[in-house]
Amino acid sequence: MSVASSGKTEHQLSQRLKSNVLKIALFATGLAGIVAEYVLSTLATYFLGDSVFQWTMIVSMMLFSMGLGSRLSKLFEQQLLQKFIYVEFTLSILSAFAALLAYTAAAYTVYTGFIIYGFSILIGLLIGLEIPLVIRLNDEFEELKVNVSSVMEKDYYGSLLGGIFFAFIGLPYLGLTYTPFILGITNFLVALLLLLVLWSVIEKKVKRSLGITAFVVACVLVSGLIFAEPIILYGEQQRYKDKIIYQEQSRYQRIVMTQWKEHYWLFINGNQQLSTLDEQMYHEPLVHPAMKMLPGVRDVLVLGGGDGCAVREILKYSEVKNITLVDLDPAMTKLGKNHPVLKTLNQGALHHEKVKVVNQDAFHFLENTHQFFDVIIIDLPDPNTVELGRLYSSEFYTLASRQMRPQGVLITQAGSPYFATKAFHCINKTMESAGFQTQAFHNQVLTMGEWGWVLGLKTNDTTGINLKARLQSLTFQDIETAWLNQEAMQLMTSFGKDFFLPENDSIEVNTVHHPVLYRYYLDGNWDIY
Repeated sequence: MSVASSGKTEHQLSQRLKSNVLKIALFATGLAGIVAEYVLSTLATYFLGDSVFQWTMIVSMMLFSMGLGSRLSKLFEQQLLQKFIYVEFTLSILSAFAALLAYTAAAYTVYTGFIIYGFSILIGLLIGLEIPLVIRLNDEFEELKVNVSSVMEKDYYGSLLGGIFFAFIGLPYLGLTYTPFILGITNFLVALLLLLVLWSVIEKKVKRSLGITAFVVACVLVSGLIFAEPIILYGEQQRYKDKIIYQEQSRYQRIVMTQWKEHYWLFINGNQQLSTLDEQMYHEPLVHPAMKMLPGVRDVLVLGGGDGCAVREILKYSEVKNITLVDLDPAMTKLGKNHPVLKTLNQGALHHEKVKVVNQDAFHFLENTHQFFDVIIIDLPDPNTVELGRLYSSEFYTLASRQMRPQGVLITQAGSPYFATKAFHCINKTMESAGFQTQAFHNQVLTMGEWGWVLGLKTNDTTGINLKARLQSLTFQDIETAWLNQEAMQLMTSFGKDFFLPENDSIEVNTVHHPVLYRYYLDGNWDIY
């Protein structure tokens, strides 16, 4: 091989190496970019609620900003490599600290949404700069059609890996505390790789500033990693009036437990689930009226209720043979089984030999199970999102009815009849649409306010059963209760006029394809609370 030929080959290899490094960079930034969208969407859902709306708006806002970033990239005429490296350094800081700043801001302001959406715009702008800059940098190594297709290919492949990472590793194991730092480190490593491999083509006068920037960014990322958890905990603590003794970001939700004196509060995504101060005033009405309505109950299904308190009440009926508890989140049932506070509260109910715990979506469980039940108790979070509203839909109650024996009883927590009046009436009406004869009742739970339930009876009796009278006649002397008795049932089944519901206001049935319930819930009278 001649010297000239050898030199040409080395040049080609060098060019190929540089082109491949740029594509690796795009693959990595594609991964980081999609995960950044998911992190910000999850943050917006956690702080602002309504997941479908927040995911829709965050992703749309970021895509729009990426478009703006692409447009702005044409303003860059020279030193494209240096500018791309600075973009990666900036992205590494913004991506890593977005969650930390959101949590910290939540401690001092109610306008956390502005911060999250601000980050979405800034990060989207920078991501939008990446592809156009890399295509132009790679232009000298490949012809246009190969250049564009290969760069876009690597970016999209990176996006797939990013989605898999977020779904199976990021959110379940690293949570919103450390997943953003993985993004920051990814962008930082991209910048560092480009610096090392393409050091020779970088202008001498900017090498020093790039080196100093790399050092500063590395120090900031390491410091953030060290202090991330205490900062998140501080921001989280400010959202709750009492001391946080447990917190976990599971794959599905954020679980927090707080303590005030000898009492404990359990929260999911910031919404109270129970307080040891008065949880009996919630769980006794949830369980005992349904169990007393049908003598000889053998098989009971609990949907939700991972804290184990509903199961504790069911176990007071010795004739019950099987209790199946279906809760989507293994983290919640694990907490109910093993956390000292909950295990003491539910008296170890989830370890009882009659109890079978299934971690599955309640809708899918009802679709696929071959079991039949006498009583179904639904203790799910409030229907404040579309996906939760699906578990209060006519289709869901129809599936439940299909798996119930004749004269079976279904009861669901239905939110507050006064703070979410339309939602409460919607649940009642939706259960009726599934063929149940229903009766609503309510109780004042000190730590939750006025709360309500809707009980449904599966019956072919079309002559009309006076469920209210049957509920008011129930007695509980043979069951150990802390608060519930016959007098309480008479009070709970009594409502005044629909003070908060306009006379001519119509309530629609909630269905999977026409999800109205979450809107009724969010439009409630929560300001009064």
